[in-house]
Amino acid sequence: MADLSTVVNGMKFPNPFVLGSGPPGTNARVMNRSFGLGWGGIVCKTISLENDKVANVTPRYARLKNRTDKNVIGFENIELISDRPFEAWLDDLAECKQAHPDKMLIASIMEEYSKDAWIEITERIAATGVDGFELNFSCPHGMPERKMGAAMGEDPEIVEEVTKWVVDATDLPVWAKMTPNLTDITIPAQSAVRGGAHGISAINTIKSILGINHKTLRPLPTVQGYTVPGGYSGAAVRPIALRHVMELATAMPEGVTISGMGGAETAEDAAEFILMGSHTVQICTGAMLQGYEMIEGLCEGLSDWMDKRGFATLDDFRGHCLQYFTTHADLVERQRQAKIAKAGRSNRDNMWKGDIAKETDSLTSNL
Repeated sequence: MADLSTVVNGMKFPNPFVLGSGPPGTNARVMNRSFGLGWGGIVCKTISLENDKVANVTPRYARLKNRTDKNVIGFENIELISDRPFEAWLDDLAECKQAHPDKMLIASIMEEYSKDAWIEITERIAATGVDGFELNFSCPHGMPERKMGAAMGEDPEIVEEVTKWVVDATDLPVWAKMTPNLTDITIPAQSAVRGGAHGISAINTIKSILGINHKTLRPLPTVQGYTVPGGYSGAAVRPIALRHVMELATAMPEGVTISGMGGAETAEDAAEFILMGSHTVQICTGAMLQGYEMIEGLCEGLSDWMDKRGFATLDDFRGHCLQYFTTHADLVERQRQAKIAKAGRSNRDNMWKGDIAKETDSLTSNL
């Protein structure tokens, strides 16, 4: 049976499946339940020092369904980071680690552009016993209005500076979570690495407008008749996420890890992220749609997938597909060479069919 365990930046995950930051990890009760069901790690919902500045609205989700079978293929949210008191979070994180010392608990944090605030939140959360940090440089809605989240993640200099503040304030592993809402995700990621980040998480949600209610002619999700562009997730974003993970895996220095996410809902999806170079696979929207219990099927499915292909550990196939990416010019040349080789094969000995005299004539130039 395949071994699903993995060690990432010194953190020992019993399996690569990590609940991504969001509603699935919003308090100790649900995190304890998730660990009990078998999740290898959890990134809690993003925390800040001043929860009173966070005001969520209802409704804040909208679904995009397949036109034929009505399955959910896309999910948009305009939810902000946690609005729970910071002190309550300190208690919850400590409780969760005490109950599950062998599971990996990572704190997602976000602050305004203030060195003192980033250092304070890092030091106080580290004291609860968490295993690592994820810096949310990528929330695409609401928080950028306060120059937080993606507003920071789009500025490589700020990413490097803030990452260094956190890395200098703790001995724990630090991941930087990247926004996909830019041309080249590797630029801010490389800045985070220069700041000392041990790993990169990608991708956060894609800034989007889900659609229009054709009865009211109002955009979705609608709050008092209005909305804002939100974060798009779900199965439909997986191809985009895989592309970003591939680019990161080929650009990051040796030793920098990747926690891949974006549309992963099945064991096969997870395998694709690992084939692209991911060390862990985060799942958030999938859990919101299927429930925490999906972890059993994920573990069984990935183990079966590995057994069928002769992989004993995750390292056996991590990054395997990276070797098959190249330039378009190289694809053209490879195809040209293949056509030449195919044409050449028609002149080989396998063309002899039995009519020796006639076939000899076909190869003779001076009949």
